[in-house]
Amino acid sequence: MPDEGKYCTICGGAVPAGPEIRKVLVDGKATGIDRLDRILEDVIALGLEREDEIRAALLERVKAFNYVPTKKADAYAGALMAEYRAALAARR
Repeated sequence: MPDEGKYCTICGGAVPAGPEIRKVLVDGKATGIDRLDRILEDVIALGLEREDEIRAALLERVKAFNYVPTKKADAYAGALMAEYRAALAARR
């Protein structure tokens, strides 16, 4: 029986696909992040001002729905921060 579906070449898990998956560049690689739009709205609503707090809040929420390799946490945080800034600018 052939394998069905798509699997991550890094962790071997099923690649998420669906209406709530957005792709962002993490270390130059397109990476699917589940529920990113919701996460961004939630963190914006917190009204945090310090970048370290925003990065931590984004990463904490992303990790609840997505696998984030420990070695790539800073790269993910940077990519998430860029998405956060874009979402914040779009609201204005």
